[in-house]
Amino acid sequence: MKRPEKLLRRSVQLLVGLFFYGIGIAFIIRGAIGAAPWDVLTQGLSRHLPLSFGVITILVSAVVLLLWIPIRQKPGVGTLLNALLVGPSADIGFLVIPDATGLWMQVLFFALGLTVLAAATGLYIGASFGPGPRDGLMTGLHQRTGFPIWIVRTAIEVTVVAIGWFLGGTVGVGTVAFALLVGPLCQVFMRIFAIRLSGTPTAADVVVDDTNETPVVRDGTA
Repeated sequence: MKRPEKLLRRSVQLLVGLFFYGIGIAFIIRGAIGAAPWDVLTQGLSRHLPLSFGVITILVSAVVLLLWIPIRQKPGVGTLLNALLVGPSADIGFLVIPDATGLWMQVLFFALGLTVLAAATGLYIGASFGPGPRDGLMTGLHQRTGFPIWIVRTAIEVTVVAIGWFLGGTVGVGTVAFALLVGPLCQVFMRIFAIRLSGTPTAADVVVDDTNETPVVRDGTA
C-alpha cells in the first residue's frame, strides 16, 4: 500500500513537471533558433490553423494517443495530464516570455528552455504516473517492431520535423542541438527526481542507447 504522503509528492511533482515542460517549450520557441521536432510540427500547424500553440499541442497529443491503440499501449494518469496540460502551460509561457532580440538572447533562451524542459521531464517521469503520448508511441513501436529505440525515435522525429518544416515551422541549429543534448540532460534529471516505489523500477533505472543517448526507463515510462 502506497503511503499517502508519497502519493501527494508524486502528484505535485507530476503537475509541476508538466507546467514547467510547457514553459521550457515557450523559451525554446521564443529563442527562434530551431524548435524541438514535435514543436516544429506544432509551429507549422499553427500557421495554418486559427488555434493557439497550446490547443494544437493538445490536438496533436490526442492524435498520437489514437496511434497507441494498434500498438496496444495503455495510458496512465500522467499520460492524459501530459496531453491536456503541456500545451496550455506553453501558452502561458508565451504570454510572459518576450521574443528574443539579438543572438546572445536567442542562445540564452534556448539554453534556458532546454534546461527547464529536461528538468521538467525528470520531474514528471520521476513521478511514475505513465509516459507522455509521444514517448509512449516511441517505446510502443520499439516493443512491437523490435527495431532499436534510436531507429524508432529517429524515424518519428525526422517525419514530424519534415512535415512541420514544410508547413512553416522553425528548423535550425537549435533543432539539432536539442536532438543531441536532450537525452543526456533528461538522464541526469531523471536520476535526481526519481521517486522509488516498492517493487517497481524508477526513472533512475535508465538504459541509454549508445547511438544517440535516448533515455528509456525500463518499464516503458520514458
